[in-house]
Amino acid sequence: MSPSLFNFVDAKDKFTASARNALIGKTSKPLVNAFNQFPGHEAEKKTTFDQALRGVLGDQIVEQKANCDEYLSLIYLSIDAVTEGICSATTPFLLLGDVLDCLPLDQCDRIFSFVEKNVSTWKSNSFYTAGKNYLLRMCNDLLRRLSKSQNTVFCGRIQLFLARLFPLSEKSGLNLQSQFNLENITVFNKNEQESTLGLKHTEEKEDGMEVEEGEMGEDDAPAPCSIPIDYNLYRKFWTLQDYFRNPVQCYDKFSWMTFLKFSEETLAVFKSFKLDDMQASKRKLEELRASGEDVYFAKFLTNEKLMDLQLSDSNFRRHILLQYLILFQYLKGQVKFKSSSCVLHDDQSAWIEETTKLVYQLLKEIPPDGDKFATMVEHILNTEENWNGWKNEGCPSFVKERTVDDKPKRPTRKRQAPEDFLGKGPDAKIFMGNDELTRLWNLHHDNMDACKSDSREFMPSLDEFFTEAIEQADPTNMVEDEYKVVRNPNYGWRALRLLSRRSPHFFQPTNQKFKSLADYLDSMVSKLAKELPKDIPSEEIKTGEEDDDDNGDNLLKDSNDSPSIQSKMVTNQQMDDLAAKLGAEWKALASHLEMKAAEMREIETDSEDVDMQAKLLLVAWQDREGAQATVESLVAALNSAGFSQIADCLNEA
Repeated sequence: MSPSLFNFVDAKDKFTASARNALIGKTSKPLVNAFNQFPGHEAEKKTTFDQALRGVLGDQIVEQKANCDEYLSLIYLSIDAVTEGICSATTPFLLLGDVLDCLPLDQCDRIFSFVEKNVSTWKSNSFYTAGKNYLLRMCNDLLRRLSKSQNTVFCGRIQLFLARLFPLSEKSGLNLQSQFNLENITVFNKNEQESTLGLKHTEEKEDGMEVEEGEMGEDDAPAPCSIPIDYNLYRKFWTLQDYFRNPVQCYDKFSWMTFLKFSEETLAVFKSFKLDDMQASKRKLEELRASGEDVYFAKFLTNEKLMDLQLSDSNFRRHILLQYLILFQYLKGQVKFKSSSCVLHDDQSAWIEETTKLVYQLLKEIPPDGDKFATMVEHILNTEENWNGWKNEGCPSFVKERTVDDKPKRPTRKRQAPEDFLGKGPDAKIFMGNDELTRLWNLHHDNMDACKSDSREFMPSLDEFFTEAIEQADPTNMVEDEYKVVRNPNYGWRALRLLSRRSPHFFQPTNQKFKSLADYLDSMVSKLAKELPKDIPSEEIKTGEEDDDDNGDNLLKDSNDSPSIQSKMVTNQQMDDLAAKLGAEWKALASHLEMKAAEMREIETDSEDVDMQAKLLLVAWQDREGAQATVESLVAALNSAGFSQIADCLNEA
């Protein structure tokens, strides 16, 4: 029997009726009962339930009889429905978006207060992932409807809500590149001919400038302004706002000169004409605090008639001085995305340091509570330095995840000692705890014998080492003393070690006194220059340490004892060239060098590069054969393996 089809219309009607009953009773039980009683797939019922809730909200908005409380009651029901698992997690956000799109701004303020209070709900696991993009879109839609100058507080609340909702490391909400709001242009009168400053005006009442009844008493009337204001001061003062808007201009030489001149005149006015701590100002401030209001400047009023009142206002002065401190912090700070040309000169840095001290002093002198306000500003700006450093580091997350191992750790020995570790396994291979160390340790079955191999004789002969010094000592070459190799301390140290092993002159007593090592080496080079061309052999000098050798080994070696063997030993350069020519065909040569299959597998394990595998084959052969690893034996192996051309090249070399 085929399953019955889901009846969307009946389900929506039943869920709509249950939603209305739930609104009346202010409980989600009717919703849960209706959801559980209706037959059908759970996903289909959830989708229908979402549509029913949006339909109820749409009816409330169309009828225009509901108030904000009823809208919020429905949204609360949707949150409970998500918790009960009978509704999609996105439904509360869709309802919020529908409400805010249809209500005027004054009612949107109340709805947004609900959104702010429930920020902990939106950040929970059930809602955050599903609703963060909806909330972001909803807030951006609200910001487009609001005026930054008329609805400044509402705009700020939205920004603060987004800051609380998203984590600090959310880069979409950060000004990573330190960009400025260049659209914030302060408009003022730039035509001196139209200026009315300096003229006598009759009392006028302009739109928006009437004094409300009871706002100012006789005692509260402001005293006539004693600050001499002309058009030049007015123009220079408001021109500074363009530098606060776009601080990058200060790095330009000519713009900096203008900023410097205008700033000095403005700060001179602030310094010369200080504000009195009038009782009227205190009473007005206390009234504002009691009423819960605050003083802020959403947009500057640049009318010339207001200039004297603005300069006499303590909050206005604090606002301007704070702009200076923020500008100076940007100019001195290390910002990751600053251009390489944005660098202050020494005179600019010195002026900024002096002016910063002056600004803080002026802030302390502005009533009321000047010292307290200046200290608070300094603390906030110091904190801002930490945020700048955090942004320069790429905004790393503040949350450090702790790695938790659910499985209990079994007690183990500090050092495992299996059979292979002791070299008693089938391959007698000793494991050193690291692949590279294991490979190096097992290159030879007896490392002490490998170290004594003739192929590891790295000591040069006297004529090789001192050839350059002898040439420089020849007066015909006209080499200055400071450029001679004997003046190099590193060369001198190596020369002494070599002379102690190969030259009999090193231990011969002498009455000569040498001021420096270079002078001693000059004397030795002169002696060697006379002896070496006559083929006088250079010998290792036997010291008293070898007298105690139990085996009686004679460690005196003549550098020319076995010239045939030395000339026939395979050099590293020859092995590098041969490995490059063999490449992937190195296995054909391995059998003729009597390499075992286990050794060949080990070579393949040590490196994936065929050239390196060929080089490892030759090194293993050389370590095994020791003094018998001659060019003749290698040429014979190459010929028998069919590499006659490579053998000929090796013979020629």
